[in-house]
Amino acid sequence: MRALVVGSGAGGASAARELAGRGVEVVVLEAGGPLRPFPRIVRLAEPLRRAGLLGTVRTLRHLFPAMDLAPSRQGVLVARGLAAGGSTGLSCGNWVRAERGLAEIGLDLRLEFEELEGLIPSRPFPRERWRPTTDRMFAAAQAMGLEPRPTPKAVDPVYCEGCGLCELGCARGARWDSRGFLADVRRSGGEIRLGARVTRVLLEGGRACGVAVEGSSKEVRADAVILAAGGVGTAQILRASGLPVADRLWIDVVLTLGGVSRRARQLDEPPMVWYADRERYILSPYFDLLSHMYHGPWRSVSVRDRVGVMVKLADAANGSVGADGRVEKALTLHDQAVLTEGISLAQEIMERSDVNGPFVEGVVHGGHLGGTVPLSAEDVASMHPSGLPERLWVADLSLVPRSQGLPTMLIAAAIALRVARRAAAELGAKAGPD
Repeated sequence: MRALVVGSGAGGASAARELAGRGVEVVVLEAGGPLRPFPRIVRLAEPLRRAGLLGTVRTLRHLFPAMDLAPSRQGVLVARGLAAGGSTGLSCGNWVRAERGLAEIGLDLRLEFEELEGLIPSRPFPRERWRPTTDRMFAAAQAMGLEPRPTPKAVDPVYCEGCGLCELGCARGARWDSRGFLADVRRSGGEIRLGARVTRVLLEGGRACGVAVEGSSKEVRADAVILAAGGVGTAQILRASGLPVADRLWIDVVLTLGGVSRRARQLDEPPMVWYADRERYILSPYFDLLSHMYHGPWRSVSVRDRVGVMVKLADAANGSVGADGRVEKALTLHDQAVLTEGISLAQEIMERSDVNGPFVEGVVHGGHLGGTVPLSAEDVASMHPSGLPERLWVADLSLVPRSQGLPTMLIAAAIALRVARRAAAELGAKAGPD
């Protein structure tokens, strides 16, 4: 049996690894190329940034092709990874259980979480290596009753040099990304094809039988297709194939409040070493690279003196994706009110920690993309949304009905693991651990 897995991020790589380990012939199709970390970009670009000569956020794609950035028509910036490893290569390495809304549909991923946590060890980044400002902000959040906790990270502190640029690829290999799972796929006899942008799913007799790839005259055939191109990429492929997509895109909106503290050097530690969970959002120390490089109001403060606290919001599932990949995504009035609440707390944390103004909000963006093929309670047993044809599966955050407002690598891998096992059973693959 042969299966095509479209996408190589947390979802795609996890599904591909599971299928290959059960004896299925797996071909992974990834639209991007190799991941080439670019940790020097911030310091090399600093003179241009100060002069306002970096252009727009789209300029970053030319400097760092692995990061795709596109604004929605409503001005919210949508980010995704296009490279081997998908968005895992551009992540902060946070390994947190996110499960908002899963109980409502009867989906329990505890066994998958436990399995993945055993497979990929995580630990908080050593507190003695936190920057003094970050440590003071943690103490301030404690004093405010916010109950902050150190963030579990799939980062080996022995190899981490504390450059703070995890989202530009880890040049030291200290942070886990899903290329490790892709290596397991290869060892099991699977194939990884980079630069293979899938445009649509091929259907015969009501079943998925392969995909079409951009720029190729040949169709790629298989017994099953697993889409794991993310909430935007998967939705785009489905729409282009004439298949149903829900206009329920969520993106885990991020808004960072920037302050100033002389020689804080926040980039000398990984981002998000602690977080405080506030039900609809989290607060976490975060040097917002996008805002630092491209947001005019942040331009006057140096990389050495800038301090940021992130508000990561569980936003309304109200976005849409077209067949051409264009995204419509706006913040609701309730989203804006919750962000305002979070920003107020972020400012209080900084003020209690000797961080000064001017306090300036950064670029509104989001990079956890889901909700476009949401599971219903009736779908959970099969892990196959009822509107999809046979032998076509989705194995990414598209299945998750609600925004998380939390790191999502672990939930993406866990839900893909569950899907892959259901798909393997349907394909008659050999048994494995369930």
